[in-house]
Amino acid sequence: MGKTSSEERLTPREFLSIDEVAQILGVSTATATRQFEFAEGVIDIGTAGSLHRRRKRLLRVPRRTLDRYIVERRVRR
Repeated sequence: MGKTSSEERLTPREFLSIDEVAQILGVSTATATRQFEFAEGVIDIGTAGSLHRRRKRLLRVPRRTLDRYIVERRVRR
């Protein structure tokens, strides 16, 4: 039987901060932000910014998205 929509929902712990993602991948937070800012499933909960205020980026990356990213970029020998 297939999962219902309530079973498919992610819990808050299944989302990782950019700091956590950067640490797992061994890259800087700026690099992790660039790699995941437009990825599917990533949530941007930062501020919009304005003419005189810099935008604050606060991304949350689903664990599934990170796992898929790692598998797709794994070097095959």
